[in-house]
Amino acid sequence: MAAESAVTTCFRHPQVESHVRCTRCDRYICPSCMREAAVGHQCVECVKEGARSVRQARTVFGAPVGTVPLVTYVLIGLNVIAYLVELARPEFEYRFAMLGATPAGHLPEGVAHGEWYRLLTGAFLHLTPGEGTFGITHILLNMVALWNVGRVVETQLGRIRYTALYLLSALGGSVLELLLDPMSYSVGASGAIFGLGAAYWVMGRRLGQDMRAVNRSMAGLLLWLVISAGLTSWQGHLGGLLAGGVVTLAFAYAPRDARRTLVQAGVCVALPALLLVLAWLKATSLTA
Repeated sequence: MAAESAVTTCFRHPQVESHVRCTRCDRYICPSCMREAAVGHQCVECVKEGARSVRQARTVFGAPVGTVPLVTYVLIGLNVIAYLVELARPEFEYRFAMLGATPAGHLPEGVAHGEWYRLLTGAFLHLTPGEGTFGITHILLNMVALWNVGRVVETQLGRIRYTALYLLSALGGSVLELLLDPMSYSVGASGAIFGLGAAYWVMGRRLGQDMRAVNRSMAGLLLWLVISAGLTSWQGHLGGLLAGGVVTLAFAYAPRDARRTLVQAGVCVALPALLLVLAWLKATSLTA
């Protein structure tokens, strides 16, 4: 009886005899519960507790280091799916494209007539083959730019900040287009991508990178902004550039303490509120 009482078992598997203790909690553990530690072995629960107590490395902008650019992949997928729907049903493009209002005498449509979703849905659509100046080149150029710039920006900002940046840049482009050219009809992710370009430039300055390469990228964007004045919606491009720059400035230069999240979230709430107020005032004037 004395020999039986001396038998020790794993605290997680009482039926398994064990003679090894966890170096952290001092409980007996069986081979399936052992995890190698710097000294001896630890149990599964202590390893998990230790992992929670270790502070995860983060970028200057607050994102976990090593973030996989999943949002960029999802955005590219959404644009491609929307494009395939456009090819199958051409009326889909007109129904969701960015349109402020129609001229007098036409069927009233657009943001000014309550179709507010167009402020964002137009940013996921592109010109189809045989339509406009670019055709299929439109989506190809935008997706290549999104692939190249988006992944870099997302790994620095993290998924939540990056998503906010992308959507607010798209919204900023649509609102400026509504303010300056409400009768125009446009589609494309260019406004959002211009916002990513602005973010890339701001982040480069914040990180102290060699700005020659960063400035060349920004110069290319500005050159395209000038060229686009005669080809596509330069208002949407400029609006996305400005909105993306404002958002990224908040992400990059917010205090690196408990106030950082509050400042960043505050800008991400205040900017769309301002944009929507401007859009509402413009819509009201168009339907007065």
